[in-house]
Amino acid sequence: MMTSEDIARVKRGPADLEERIEQLEKQKELLKTACKKAGARIKELDNSLVIALDINDKYQRDNEKVKAELARAIEDHQYDNLVHKKELEDLGKR
Repeated sequence: MMTSEDIARVKRGPADLEERIEQLEKQKELLKTACKKAGARIKELDNSLVIALDINDKYQRDNEKVKAELARAIEDHQYDNLVHKKELEDLGKR
């Protein structure tokens, strides 16, 4: 059995569908614009990440060089201390 709501819906049918189609098309355009903006932002962030990773890589290489230089300096210092200790012992024996 059809209610008065059903009858009203049948009478409005095509107009309601056309209005709904228009709403959905507007929503589709809004979503399309949002997706384009999001895609552009993703590209920006990806580029920023690549730059940051390059900078980090450079600093990592520089850090390794500094560590190696420090290790050599410590070795040199230890060697110098041994040489000076030996010299002092030799001077003390005179």
